[in-house]
Amino acid sequence: MKTSTEKFKSNGEAPPMFENKFLNRLTQTHIATPIIIFLVYAAGLLWYTVAKTDVPPSAVVGLFFLGTLGFTFAEYVVHRWVYHPPHGASDSYKEMTYNMHGFHHDYPKDKKRLAMPPILAVIISTLLLFLFELVLQQYAFAYLAGFVVGYAMYLVVHYTVHMYPPPKNFLKALWVNHALHHYSEDDILFGVSQPLWDYVFRTMPKSDKDKKRGVEIVR
Repeated sequence: MKTSTEKFKSNGEAPPMFENKFLNRLTQTHIATPIIIFLVYAAGLLWYTVAKTDVPPSAVVGLFFLGTLGFTFAEYVVHRWVYHPPHGASDSYKEMTYNMHGFHHDYPKDKKRLAMPPILAVIISTLLLFLFELVLQQYAFAYLAGFVVGYAMYLVVHYTVHMYPPPKNFLKALWVNHALHHYSEDDILFGVSQPLWDYVFRTMPKSDKDKKRGVEIVR
C-alpha cells in the first residue's frame, strides 16, 4: 500500500469518469482555458461598470476587492460543506460530491481535472451575474469581476501546488496545507488559495505534528 508521500508524488492521469467519450471529455480542461476566460470576463465587467454605470472609480476598486474576498469565502464554504459530504449524507449525494470533488482526491495529479469544466463554470458565473445584479444592481458588475478574478487566482494556486514542487519561501505553506488536506486529514484546511477562513472557522492543523506531516509529504 502506498504511503501518502508516494501518492503525492506518483498519482498521474485519472481513468475516465464516464464511459461516454463526449461526456468524459467535458470533464477535462487545460488549466489555461478557464483562467483566460474569466480574466477576459472580468475585464469586460469592469469596462461595463466604468462605461455604462454611475459607479465612481474608487467604488469600482473597492467592489472589485470585496468580490475577490467574497470568492475566498465561497471557496471555503463550497469546499467544506458541499464537496465534503457531512456524516449521514445520502448515497446519491455522496456520489454527486465524489464526481465533483472526491475523484480529484483519488487522482490529484491529473492536470486535466484541476479546474471546473469551463462550460459549467460559465453557466454558474452567468447565474451569479443575475443574482448579484438583483441584489447589488449596478454595483454587481465590479463585484463579480473581483469574484471571478478570485476564482482565476484560485485555479493558478491549485494547479501550481499540485504540479510543481514547493518554493523555499513563505508560500510553501500553501503546499503543506493542501497536502495535509489531501493526504492526511480531509476535515481541515479547506482554503486552497489562502488560509484566511481556516483561521476564522478554526480548521487549521490541530498540532505541530500535523504540520510536520504536511512538510514530509511535499518534501
